[in-house]
Amino acid sequence: MNVYLDNNATTRVARKSLDAMLECMEDYGNPSSMHVLGQNAKKRLMDARMQVASFLAASPQEVVFTGSGTEGNHMAILGSCALNPGKRHIVTSRVEHPATLALFGHLEKQGHRVTMLDVDEEGRLDPDDLEKAVTNETALVSLMWANNETGVVFPIGDAVKIAKSKGCLFHTDAVQCAGKLKIDLSRIPVDFLVFSGHKMHAPKGVGALFVRKGIRLPPLFFGSQERGRRGGTENLPGIAALGMACRLFMEDDCCERIGLLRAKLEAGILESIPFARINGGGTERVPNTSSIRFGEMESEAILDRLDKAGIYASSGAACAAGGNQPSHVLVAMGLGKAAEASIRFSLSRYTTEEEIAQLLGILPGIVEQMTGRMQ
Repeated sequence: MNVYLDNNATTRVARKSLDAMLECMEDYGNPSSMHVLGQNAKKRLMDARMQVASFLAASPQEVVFTGSGTEGNHMAILGSCALNPGKRHIVTSRVEHPATLALFGHLEKQGHRVTMLDVDEEGRLDPDDLEKAVTNETALVSLMWANNETGVVFPIGDAVKIAKSKGCLFHTDAVQCAGKLKIDLSRIPVDFLVFSGHKMHAPKGVGALFVRKGIRLPPLFFGSQERGRRGGTENLPGIAALGMACRLFMEDDCCERIGLLRAKLEAGILESIPFARINGGGTERVPNTSSIRFGEMESEAILDRLDKAGIYASSGAACAAGGNQPSHVLVAMGLGKAAEASIRFSLSRYTTEEEIAQLLGILPGIVEQMTGRMQ
């Protein structure tokens, strides 16, 4: 039995999401066409928008469909800069997604000043540091809701209050939060929120950007679709699948069950491998994610042996895989050499107790064998 524990990289498409996609491919009208096929497609688009809005506790008019989480984050960040041309300061953290950090690096070259907040050894962000960093010149505060490598949750509610008190916009990358924690934007007044379909059992190539009512976000792609905010014919099969994935979460969020499985995974590893440690284990995390370091062992060597045994995990973000540099997230947490000895196990609604048991039956032997060779 193969065991897939790399769900923060991508997830299996839910059967109902796949069915929704296939229906749109068979009923293939363009939502902008006025004939019956087009109007049928438009209704599917409206239904999916309503499902996503309900998932976020938002209004359908605040939902913009995108092609990915990266696209949504870029739209929000670049749009915020365009909305505030007189303000050239942005506040973010050192542990954001690599694609977002790359955009901030680009903006620095264009004359923006970017303040990157530190995290502590557990990966926590101190709201006091944020309050000190935000000034009257700050255009945007941009913080991920949950970290993609450790699962550590940032205090987004507190962060939004700080940003609003200083009169700046607030954007959150919720790609690793959506489908793992309940999101209620009627209570947490972020200006922009982004999530991605393939992280929550919809296909790759579709995502959503929440834009708070009243904000006239400039488009990244020009055109009439998405109320003029994102041009291009809508990816209706992907959008319908995303809407269905949101509906599935609302019907059964399964977070408690996933959290219990992760607890079993972590307890089993710590019991059988005494020198193992959980990265971010002392603070709030999304329930599906476990980043574990194994002393000074090379994580890639462990992963290679797990892969041969049919167990699939990762050392961190898929977009950074294959590089020679240690995780920037774990380095920011002060782990040093241990950053190269960490493995991320990420579960989903389809993970079973049998799969966790299979991992726990194989991993200790791999580590023991490698430890013996090191000695």
